[in-house]
Amino acid sequence: MLFERRTRRGLWFVCEVDGRARVTLRQEWTDRGVPAAEQRLAAEGLTVLRAVIDAMATRCSSDPEVGE
Repeated sequence: MLFERRTRRGLWFVCEVDGRARVTLRQEWTDRGVPAAEQRLAAEGLTVLRAVIDAMATRCSSDPEVGE
């Protein structure tokens, strides 16, 4: 994590990935947010999440200007 940013919409963390790309995450999306519910995610939700992560990874690896 590089630094925190507080806005009207809440607390955000700016993180560095692999020493070259920056990602901004809401506090709620991290282990510093509200504890997760005890219910597990459905397979469909995990499939969609994996697609989002794969798309982000592809963009970061193919775009030399990401994170600048």
